[in-house]
Amino acid sequence: MSLLALPVAAAPLPLATLSAYLNGLTQFETSFQQQNADGSQSTGHIYIHRPGRMRLEYDPPEKSVVIVAGSQVVIFDGKSNEPPEQYPLGRTPLNLILAPQIDLGTAKMVVGEAEVKGLTHVVAQDPKHPDYGTIELVFAPSPVRLTGWILTDDAGNRTVIRLGDFVTGQSLSEVLFSPQIEAARRKR
Repeated sequence: MSLLALPVAAAPLPLATLSAYLNGLTQFETSFQQQNADGSQSTGHIYIHRPGRMRLEYDPPEKSVVIVAGSQVVIFDGKSNEPPEQYPLGRTPLNLILAPQIDLGTAKMVVGEAEVKGLTHVVAQDPKHPDYGTIELVFAPSPVRLTGWILTDDAGNRTVIRLGDFVTGQSLSEVLFSPQIEAARRKR
């Protein structure tokens, strides 16, 4: 009789449900909080226009901007006068959520899945390049909603992003995702 009184662990949301949800997210913006591998914290605003485009604007005093456009991640460091750093998007776990079509059921993509405190955590990696790191997507149920992610790079450094409420249904300007326009703006 006492076994009936034990709480039942909830099952993680199905991968097909999460894939369909992510594929339905084409354009949105939201605030974010970031905890870096060194323990420092940042806040800002994120814009995503799938496939392949994202912009993270950090709040002052940081003034940094990260733009994902085409196949490149371009990082404008607000504390530096150096040209922006650039990386191929395909070498980062962000490639998985910015892809034209997301299928978390792809063989060997999901390397971990669990329900933790009512949230579904899905750890994914590029099955062709697991050495590029992982992205741990965090979803709330009812209705399904992406609440954040944890990026673990190839060196094991973890960056935690917590997302605010999404603003959807608007058209995001292509200017937001242009490294060239951002570079010109910073030269003024």
